[in-house]
Amino acid sequence: MILKTKLLGHVYQFQSVKDVLAKANEVKSGDSLAGIAAESAEERVAAKVVVANLTLADLRNHPAVPYEEDEVTRIIQDDVNETIYDEIKNWTVAELREWLLDEHNDSAAIRRLSRGLTAEMIAAAAKLMSNMDLIYAARKITVTAHCNTTIGEPGTLSCRLQPNHPTDDPDGIMASLLEGLTYGAGDAVLGLNPVDDSVESVRRVLDRFHEIRNRWAIPTQICVLAHVTTQMEAVRQGAPCDLIFQSIAGSQKGNEAFGLDGKLIEEARQLALRQGNAEGPNVMYFETGQGSELSSEAHHGADQVVMEARCYGFAKRFQPYLVNTVVGFIGPEYLYNSKQVIRAGLEDHFMGKLTGIPMGCDACYTNHMKADQSDIEDLAVLLTTAGCNYFMGIPHGDDVMLNYQTTGFHETAALREMFGLTAIKPFQRWLEQMGFVEDNKLTALAGDASILLA
Repeated sequence: MILKTKLLGHVYQFQSVKDVLAKANEVKSGDSLAGIAAESAEERVAAKVVVANLTLADLRNHPAVPYEEDEVTRIIQDDVNETIYDEIKNWTVAELREWLLDEHNDSAAIRRLSRGLTAEMIAAAAKLMSNMDLIYAARKITVTAHCNTTIGEPGTLSCRLQPNHPTDDPDGIMASLLEGLTYGAGDAVLGLNPVDDSVESVRRVLDRFHEIRNRWAIPTQICVLAHVTTQMEAVRQGAPCDLIFQSIAGSQKGNEAFGLDGKLIEEARQLALRQGNAEGPNVMYFETGQGSELSSEAHHGADQVVMEARCYGFAKRFQPYLVNTVVGFIGPEYLYNSKQVIRAGLEDHFMGKLTGIPMGCDACYTNHMKADQSDIEDLAVLLTTAGCNYFMGIPHGDDVMLNYQTTGFHETAALREMFGLTAIKPFQRWLEQMGFVEDNKLTALAGDASILLA
């Protein structure tokens, strides 16, 4: 294994696989904050040269956190298909990249190959790709999952309806929910971030979601994004829950900061399968985002892309229905501006799809970041081109509870129209039956929530 190269008359020597992966990363303010980023563009290029010539075996043998010390590493390594890995372990990262971009390798071939990959291999390939490479490769990969409906099928683009309210007022929540439905949002999930993380509050919102869904026979899923333990208790008490949610990290220490481990997540999954309302078998919802491990001092000296890829390897174990990167939520300390946010969104989507999970994106930013709504719309268009499964839907893209900016109800509808896509098929039929959509375009009834108050 060679960890040095000569470029423009200068020899660049890297300390470890982890070190060269970090320095091969595109510019991210979080990597600079952690003191692990390349010090110059020349050093970054040199690192990419070294990474390109590492073998997949080199990367498997040098995970970001040692197997003995970290549950996430153990889950990723133990889930590798050894037969497939043996076929490709002597490939270089450059060869993996070329194979993924080869027009003759389709979704089925890529999905098979992905079973022999670890998170570090997937992250390394992403570091050698341009933005168009990330879009082209991800677009070839189809990943579906089924809860009550099936997400990720070709020709569809879904939306999580996120009717957050600053006081969890039931009427305020319902006003956003009903309006969003008329714009075609909500086929991925009706999912609220609660202010009050109590069992009583979670049950109250789930009961209201369940009532609206049943009254209008809406084919979708419902979820309240409280801590996993709160949701589990609500389910035990009889709350009508389809999906159990949790934010996750790419290291055991990061997950401990979120108050979870693999055993708890599997317990939640089994509870949802046993006592939840969904058809299944996919009953988990995870959110991630580059930089979260650094914010909890749980990155172990690894860069943001590697740690994010490890999130997806962890998520895959639990057969999720939804996974999304909340790409610009964590702030400029980790992704400084729109260029970094767009790059991270494309990286995350590609890595999630290559891992084999149904990947969406909360294309978003915070108000103290150097980004604006046009930047986020740019990212949404690029991700739609890349075959992203779903986005968020919030009134006017302005979350009045979490205080960040994301995609609104109109964006998903416009993207569907521009790209010739629909909502998940049963939900699309419901929209047409209700008169909200005709010929794949919103009708004059879109936005008139009074129809659902009748």
